[in-house]
Amino acid sequence: MPLLLGVNIDHIATLRQARYAHAPEAHNAEPSPLEAAFDAMAGGADSLTVHVRGDRRHMQDADAFRIRAEVPLPLNFEMGVTPEMLDIARRLKPDFACLVPETRQEITTEGGLDVVARFSSTKDAVTVLTDAGIRVSLFIDPDLRQVDAAVAAGAPMIELHTGCFANALPAARSEETARLAAAAAHAHAAGLQVNAGHGINYTNIADVLTIPHLAELNIGHSIIALALRTGLTESVRRMKSLMAAYPEQP
Repeated sequence: MPLLLGVNIDHIATLRQARYAHAPEAHNAEPSPLEAAFDAMAGGADSLTVHVRGDRRHMQDADAFRIRAEVPLPLNFEMGVTPEMLDIARRLKPDFACLVPETRQEITTEGGLDVVARFSSTKDAVTVLTDAGIRVSLFIDPDLRQVDAAVAAGAPMIELHTGCFANALPAARSEETARLAAAAAHAHAAGLQVNAGHGINYTNIADVLTIPHLAELNIGHSIIALALRTGLTESVRRMKSLMAAYPEQP
């Protein structure tokens, strides 16, 4: 299986909300996350990721439902572990739901979900989503205890948080890559699908491709940033081209 690319289009909505945050018709204003979804698909995206946050700072509920209804790609719904988001997920019926931590102070999701500390609520959410026919992923740091907790919670997938890797100085990059590789191997041995995301760009992707057992990368910011110069279809195409070098996994 080739390494798959999930494109996170949240920041298309971030740009729109900068002007239309208080407009009730904001989901119809420019730029359009729906049109971005089609552009990403044209560039070869294998899935789309959207995150409806509790404070609705970028994606709105209507965005997620329109994309789900109109775009023929698998949808990955990033969500906080809250009753509100569980209710939306059950109505939206995405292909995948990725449970992430969420605080109002952060600019974007920073750090992985602490499954060890929040085991009961996480396990309950996994059960609710699984019963609704949604495959669940847990966005976690590359920590073996968190991997084991994800297994115990019943999640079939994890997404390794690559933020520390992406932010590491060159001298520490190999250490962070090794942490990710160890977590990926541990998760794979436990029968989990292993995805990765956060801060992956067109330069550090070369190191990401040395991490074993990856099934999918979820990338947003760097693709959207390059799209300002090349268009989204081309920026997705370039990332897919780089990812084609990932060696076939056993």
